[in-house]
Amino acid sequence: MEPDTKRAPVDKGADFANYFCTYGFLYHQKEMLSDRVRMEAYHSAIFRNARHFRGKVVLDVGTGSGILAVWAAQAGAKKVYAVETTDMANQARKVAEGNNVACTVEVIQASIEDVTLPEKVDIIISEWMGYFLLRESMFDSVIIARDRWLKPGGAMYPSHARMFLAPMRSALADQKMQEFQHSMADWDRFVLDTREQFGVDMSCLAKSYEEEQKKYYLQTSLWNSLYPNQLLGAAAVIKEIDCLTATVNDISTVDADFSIPLYEGVNRVSGYSGWFDVHFRGSPAAPADSEVQLDTAPSLDETTHWGQQVFLMHPPLRARGGDVLAGKIQMTRSKDNHRLMDVKLTNAVERGGRPLSHPVTALFYIE
Repeated sequence: MEPDTKRAPVDKGADFANYFCTYGFLYHQKEMLSDRVRMEAYHSAIFRNARHFRGKVVLDVGTGSGILAVWAAQAGAKKVYAVETTDMANQARKVAEGNNVACTVEVIQASIEDVTLPEKVDIIISEWMGYFLLRESMFDSVIIARDRWLKPGGAMYPSHARMFLAPMRSALADQKMQEFQHSMADWDRFVLDTREQFGVDMSCLAKSYEEEQKKYYLQTSLWNSLYPNQLLGAAAVIKEIDCLTATVNDISTVDADFSIPLYEGVNRVSGYSGWFDVHFRGSPAAPADSEVQLDTAPSLDETTHWGQQVFLMHPPLRARGGDVLAGKIQMTRSKDNHRLMDVKLTNAVERGGRPLSHPVTALFYIE
């Protein structure tokens, strides 16, 4: 498999400052290590399938604290290459030494794009998922590692991923609109005071200020941890990824239609919620003995640090149970930062197979 090289050039210095440096701190690693759902899924995926790790060569992409590399070694891997860009590599070495697997786990501080390994690997393991799965674009690096270093018939952990979208209700929609209106009222007072006290008219900047505040309060998606009863219809799958075959081009955009019947009792739709799941199925050549799923859907007690991404509609959609939300979601990488995402959501309410209104399009930013 040839590497997919069709990706925008990245300023490595700026990329490190804006992204990687966060992962170089233990407080951030602790947040992820404290995510029980995350940890149990990876632990189960490795140890319930220890037979597939025994005597194998493993590559851990973005090892962070090194815990996945340690687990792979404990499961019987012959050699584990643990690659980490940040200075967290020093901490990962301590973890390997502290758990008596330093002879198996070799921590390499470098970007995976620059690494040269002495051999191909049987398994690539990585926790690459960002908010709404694709924010952060770390899977790009996993794809490069796969195309360069995975043996034919090798396995990816996780092996598959899916993205979901569902209508939802939330008081946040009204709250964010009130905050936006308060900000604009404050701007009007500022313009008046500046004109009266200093003789300068700043009203020429009103449109720019409104666009800025609209993006901040109304168009930036929100992290939230929703309850299942906030969902107003069954989730639609908007993207499926096979980690063994996906290319950078495949994951650089999401373009999907959806049609979601609303549950009974609904009278207003505040917006949409997005989340993901990943599956550990091994590979076609070596299927997992026990398939494991990591799910980030709204839950009462299985919450994760990923939570859900919330896209609030302004104004909310008027609809009732049995109506159908028909629309399209298009998600692309931000032109200013390839690790962030721009989202365009177009939807309309249908009743009895007929549209009740013209489609409404809203723009959002996952930052």
